Amino acid sequence: MSTHKFSNLRKSTLFEHARLKSEALNAPLATRMRPRVFDEYIGQKHLLDQNRLLKRAIEEDQVPSMILWGPPGVGKTTLARIIASATKMHFISASAVTSGVSELREAIAEAREIRTMKDLGTILFIDEVHRFNKAQQDAILPHVESGTFIFIGATTENPSFEVIPALLSRTRVIKLEPLQDDEISLLLDKALLDKERGLGNQKISLTNEARRLVINFSNGDARKALNCLEIAAKIAEPSSNGVSSIEKVTIEEAFQQKTPAYDKAGDQHYETISAFIKSIRASDPNATIYWLVRMLESGEDPMFIARRLVISASEDIGNADPNALPIAIAAQQALNFIGLPEGAIPLAQASIYLATTYKSNASYLALKNAQNEIQTGKLYPIPLHLRNASTALMQNLGYGKDYRYSHNYEGHFSGQANLPEEIANKKFYQPSDQGYEEVIRKRLASWWENRSPNET
Repeated sequence: MSTHKFSNLRKSTLFEHARLKSEALNAPLATRMRPRVFDEYIGQKHLLDQNRLLKRAIEEDQVPSMILWGPPGVGKTTLARIIASATKMHFISASAVTSGVSELREAIAEAREIRTMKDLGTILFIDEVHRFNKAQQDAILPHVESGTFIFIGATTENPSFEVIPALLSRTRVIKLEPLQDDEISLLLDKALLDKERGLGNQKISLTNEARRLVINFSNGDARKALNCLEIAAKIAEPSSNGVSSIEKVTIEEAFQQKTPAYDKAGDQHYETISAFIKSIRASDPNATIYWLVRMLESGEDPMFIARRLVISASEDIGNADPNALPIAIAAQQALNFIGLPEGAIPLAQASIYLATTYKSNASYLALKNAQNEIQTGKLYPIPLHLRNASTALMQNLGYGKDYRYSHNYEGHFSGQANLPEEIANKKFYQPSDQGYEEVIRKRLASWWENRSPNET
C-alpha cells in the first residue's frame, strides 16, 4: 500500500524519511500502537470474523465504497488503512475539517494518475465526512460511480442525517461498536508488552483495580484507554525494585474526571433522552434517575429535559393522573427560577413522580385519532344547533335551533350529540382503567351509554 495526502506524489528526501521516523517514535502511544494488519486489529468481530461480509469482500478484493460509522476510538481510520494495505491499493487520506472541493479535485487527479502509471486502484478516505457540505459530497458522487476510487468515509454522526441520500445509496454503511471490556484489557496488555512501539522497554505493572478503572473510564474508546495508560506510566513513581506500579489513584489522576461520551447535537443526545422517556413510560424510577443524571453530568441543557418531562406528562400519563402535568410544569419553573445545580432536585422529583404514577396514552391517542379523521376524512358541516346565532339572519337559518343547555338538565348532562351526523358514533377518546381515568371511563359510560334513544 502506498499512502499519500493530497499533492504528495513528490519524491521523498532523506530528510523527510528522518522526520517521519522521528515523528513515529515520538507520537502518542495510541498512534504508535495503531494496528497495521488484521491480526493486530482488536474489536468489530461482527464485521471481521471469518465468513463475515466485510471480511469476505476484503479477501476477495471486492471492497465496496462504504461509510464507517461509530463513536470515537473504535478503529474507523485504522480499519480503512488496513483494508487498503490488505488489498494493496493506493491510499489517499484527508479530513473533511481541512479539505474542500479543490483538494478533492487533486485527489481525483492523483487516483487517475496512479491508475494510469501503476495500474493500481485507489482508496480515498475522508475522515469526519459528515462535515462536508452538500456540494463537497456531490463532488464525490460521479467518481464513486465511475470507479475512479473506492470511497471510504468515517463519521461519528448518524449518516442518515449527515450524508446526502445520493451518496448513501452508493455506499454501504458499516456500523462500528465500542470495544468490549475484554478487548480494552487486551489492548492494554499489548501496549504494556510491546517493546517496539509500546511500553515494553519500561518496567511497568498495572494493578487489577487500576485496569478496571481504565476500562470503565475509556467507555469502549481505545484511544482514550491508551492515552490514559501513557499518562499514568509517566506519573507513576518507581518502587525500590525499579518497577512503576500503576495504581487506582494514578489512573484517577491521569483521567482527572470522567466525562460521559455525549454530543448535545448528535445521536447521544437523542438516544439518551429516548432512554429517559421510555424509562418513565415503563414505570422504572431507577432507570429514569440514571438516565437523568447521565444527561445532566454530560452537560445536557436542563431546560430540554424539563420540556420533555412536560410532554411525557401529557403523552404517557394524561388524565390517569391529572397532577402529572402541573408537577412537570412546576419542575420546569423551579429549574428556571433557581438554575443548576440545585435545579436538578425538582427535575429528579418530577421525573420519579412521572415514573411511578398511573400511565395512560388515551389523551394522546385521542389527539392522533382526531388528527387522522381531519386529515383523511371529509370535513362535514358543523351541526346547526352548535352554531352561534349572533344575528337575526342566522336565527332564521336555524343556527342554534334545538340547542340543549347542559346545566338545565339533571346531572348537568343533556345527552345531545355534538359531532356531525355522519360520524356521530366515532370514539376518538377511550379512557383506560388506570388511575383517575377509571373514574372518567365510568362517568362517560353512565352518561353516554344510558342516554335515551331520542337524545341525539
